[in-house]
Amino acid sequence: MNKRVQGLNPYHHFTKAEWSKLRDGELMTLSAEDLERLRSLSDPISLEEAEEVYLPLTRLLSFYVEAIQGLHSVSTRFLGRPVGKVPFVIGVAGSVAVGKSTTARILQALLARWPSSPKVDLVTTDGFLYPNAVLEERGLMQRKGFPESYDRARFVSFLADIKSGKPNVASPVYSHLVYDVVPGAEIVVDRPDILIVEGLNILQPGELPRTGKPILFASDFLDFSIFIDADEDDLFDWFMVRFFRLRETAFRDPTSFFHRFSQLSEEEARAYGRRVWETINLKNLKDNVLPTRSRADLILKKGKSHFIEEVLLRRV
Repeated sequence: MNKRVQGLNPYHHFTKAEWSKLRDGELMTLSAEDLERLRSLSDPISLEEAEEVYLPLTRLLSFYVEAIQGLHSVSTRFLGRPVGKVPFVIGVAGSVAVGKSTTARILQALLARWPSSPKVDLVTTDGFLYPNAVLEERGLMQRKGFPESYDRARFVSFLADIKSGKPNVASPVYSHLVYDVVPGAEIVVDRPDILIVEGLNILQPGELPRTGKPILFASDFLDFSIFIDADEDDLFDWFMVRFFRLRETAFRDPTSFFHRFSQLSEEEARAYGRRVWETINLKNLKDNVLPTRSRADLILKKGKSHFIEEVLLRRV
């Protein structure tokens, strides 16, 4: 193979210091108290981190949104017929315990405070998991979070409705307390300017039909995608920290699916957490989540401290 081809890299690489310079005077609209409210249980985030990483990112996203709106305007003129507002969809992917939820919530808060005050909604793919009864019936309870445990057709239909400008599109609700989809509960998404979708496998393309028949995947609806990356050893450590914090808090609720784990000794709990990580989360990471990293427009690489150390931006 040509050495020049081998050396091609689809990403621009930035240290945090280099990336932070691209903020270009973008003002921070969140306080330390806002960040404390938005962060996940075991995911530290400082005001400095938000300024150095997320402000340049929101500035970049403003350019993307403007460009996509311009493209739709061109299509409207070409087709000669009016086209309604098309929401800009951002995907946030990555492993269990990497901090996807914190990133998604911070982005939502920052984007909603743009001068134009856009309507920014956030949904997670957890709601599109099959209910436990279905997973039990199909023998998939030990593969929860794997691609086959999701109602992918329903999720694609949801995104298609959002992109078409349909009003009041319902998204199912998942409860981490009861570890199941909540029957009849819905989040209604009504024509947002920006929709953030957070989940493990949203960048996965799936199998292409051998016939060449057109087929849609969730990733086809994303205008910009972010992958939160970290080393496996760090992910395991963060997962265990979160597991033990939940053991001391949410798991103590008698209605929690995991209430029984609050009664385990520390040694038993640690053994159980390691087993879950190795047999479910790590396997899913290696087989399904990590292979999609190279499809992301932006990769945020975290270090052992949980703070972002490197940013990779796909070359246009």
